[in-house]
Amino acid sequence: MSLTAPWLLVPGVLVVAALAVAATTTARRRRAALAAAGVDAAAGRRGPQPGFWLSLAGIAVLTFAAAGPAASVPVSRAAGTVIVAVDVSNSMGATDVTPTRLDAAKKAAAAFVAAQPDSVDVGVVAFQDGALTTHQPSADHAAAEAAIDRLKVTGGTSLAEAILTSLSAITGRTVRLGADGSAPDIGYWSSATIVLFSDGEDGGTGANAGTGGSGSTSSGNGGGSDGGSGAGGGDAAGATEAAAGAAQAAGVHVETVGVGTTAGATVEVDGYRLNTALDEDTLKAIAQTTGGAYHPASQASELDGVASAIDLRRTTHHEDLPLAGAFTAFAVLLLAAGAVPTILRTGRVA
Repeated sequence: MSLTAPWLLVPGVLVVAALAVAATTTARRRRAALAAAGVDAAAGRRGPQPGFWLSLAGIAVLTFAAAGPAASVPVSRAAGTVIVAVDVSNSMGATDVTPTRLDAAKKAAAAFVAAQPDSVDVGVVAFQDGALTTHQPSADHAAAEAAIDRLKVTGGTSLAEAILTSLSAITGRTVRLGADGSAPDIGYWSSATIVLFSDGEDGGTGANAGTGGSGSTSSGNGGGSDGGSGAGGGDAAGATEAAAGAAQAAGVHVETVGVGTTAGATVEVDGYRLNTALDEDTLKAIAQTTGGAYHPASQASELDGVASAIDLRRTTHHEDLPLAGAFTAFAVLLLAAGAVPTILRTGRVA
């Protein structure tokens, strides 16, 4: 049990103690006066009436109620987890969708979070050539929307990092590919889903696997805006496939949302103008591997039903149950019980 305002006990205890001392002192003086007057000794021994002590107990309980007692009780809740993974790589600064791909992704992601029921904990992962959990999964959807709103364009792209970091947020432990690129065994998490917003351009380095070489940024006619060379892109594809396999084995569906156009646009990175276009095939492959589905950003509203496909898990957390009302009611009963003997003995209320 805890108290929200324990300092209120101090004046309450002082008042109760003062009343008890006053009652005892008064009784002693009364006995002394009666004895001096020659009244029967038995009558002189009479102290404060039971009604007084009941009333005093009522005041003490009322003081305790004012301190705000609360009990910590376990509360069961059916919950699922959705990780919103948003691509913040350089290519997401392209303007083939208005105003930019990233702004369009943020708008769609925020709308998706707002549509989720309270039974879904939402986390946010921002990814480029690395990935970072910017908001741990929780029922605070407003905080998730704020985390999405703060995202800025930077770096290259690693879809494998996006998936692995999302799995880390779901499981609560770091998830990495093996040195040989094999997918780790992380258990079964059918209560979780990843919603990945990206243009699908994958120039990652192998996502912690040790299997991929880093792609070099190219100018002119070399490569895409996220810097994948031929070898690097191949390694990135292998790492992405392995990461998707890890999600599939864990029962985690990845819903992919394509942001951008297949016609593409150009973006300026470090003084170079680079071509970038939506790679729907990569995003479709991720979704297909994990049992999810691909959605163009223009149809992102279809994601509103994602929560209904999640197998909710039963979780238990502790909440404070206020007890002030119960203690107040008990105090009133004690005060009433203390008043009854006085009324019966004297025939009057006051």
